[in-house]
Parts: sequence; structure tokens; C-alpha cells
Amino acid sequence: MSNDILIFTDGASKGNPGPGGFGIVISDNKHVIELGGREERTTNNRMELRAAIETFSYLNSAGLHATRYTLHVYSDSSYLIGGITRWVSAWKQNGWRTKQKEDVLNRDLWEKLDEFAAHFKIEWHKVAGHADTPGNARADEIASAFGEGITPELYSGPRSGYQINLSRIGLQTGSRSGKVYSYISLVDGVVMTHKTWDACKRRVEGKSGVRYRKALTAQEETEIMREFGAHQTY
Repeated sequence: MSNDILIFTDGASKGNPGPGGFGIVISDNKHVIELGGREERTTNNRMELRAAIETFSYLNSAGLHATRYTLHVYSDSSYLIGGITRWVSAWKQNGWRTKQKEDVLNRDLWEKLDEFAAHFKIEWHKVAGHADTPGNARADEIASAFGEGITPELYSGPRSGYQINLSRIGLQTGSRSGKVYSYISLVDGVVMTHKTWDACKRRVEGKSGVRYRKALTAQEETEIMREFGAHQTY
């Protein structure tokens, strides 16, 4: 529907606490924009909340706060989805205390998220995992890159030019398991494949405008290389 906006969010931290990042993919029926950011010392749960907060902050600044828009937010975080759909109302009634009479963790972010969410018409969706939902897989890549200190190239443009199929959304419980077949990196127009994440990380770390993905099969590796517009491969 023309008034539906698809949103995919993810958060990551390298250590808990440790450096972390968040990633966001926002799409209406015509445009796609990717957003992301980094914190030097944080947790995975805080980054999940930051991803949602930054999404609504962006939409609000873009003038899309009107309730005529239905926001479909997809996340694999039980903490985020459970908190905003079930727990937050009870927390507020209890003076931001849990059933165990303990202070709610990350209250500062929960209050911001709750305030933003009140101005939107939102449907929250729990997805199975990164490999099942391409939009969330991309959000994970962005979050992980920022967490690793890498500045990824973020897309902003027509949906027709976006290389990820955002309509393929897996809502089933659980995640697809499987050994990683390879990692693919794109740096300065050159695509390379790597058998380990460490090798891929060494190539992309500290560089801007890079892209990288993991593949679970040889076919998926080929598709990602094609998506990256491979000029040269190794």
C-alpha cells in the first residue's frame, strides 16, 4: 500500500559493553534510505533501542509523523519488540520498576522510544534472523560495520535501484542455520571473496564506501558478487 513504510532495524556491539553500532533501512513504495551510527561503549540492547529511536527521529524530521502512514518495523530483537509492545506500559505504571521491584535497564532510551512511538501508527514485527530477511540482514551489516569502526556506504535513492529484495520478509520463529560459505567484500570497485571474517575485516576496516556480505552457499556468493557489480574477483 502507498501509505505503508517498511523499516528494518538492528543493533550490534563488539563486547557487552563495548563499541557498538546500529543500522536502519527505511523504504516506502518509491524510495530507500539507509542510516547508521556508532557508540564507543554500549551494549547490544542499547543499540537495538537506538536503531528504533533514530528511525523515528528521522521520520519525524522528514514530516512523516502523521498517523496516515503505517510503519511496519521489522526486528529480530525480542528485547525491543517485547519491551515496546508489552512491558513498557507496566513499567510506566510501576514508576519504571520491574515486577521484581528493580529499576528498568536503559530507561533513558525506553522513555525516548515510547515518546516517539506515540506519534506514529506502528506495527511491530519479530523476524526470525538476519539470513531469513534481506532487509534485516542489511541492517545487521550496517550495524556491525559501525561497531567495527568501519564506515559503510549507505544507500539513498529510488527503490527501483536498490539491490536488496525488501519484500521478502520471514516472520517464522527461529533462524536459518548453516555454516558460512564465504565473505564477499567490495573496496574501490574491486570484489574479493574471503573464507574467514578476519580476512574480510582486514580488507574493509578503516576504509569508507565499502560493502561486504556473508554467503551461506556458492549460489548466494554468486548472487552477492553480481549485486556488487563485480569488476574483478579473487
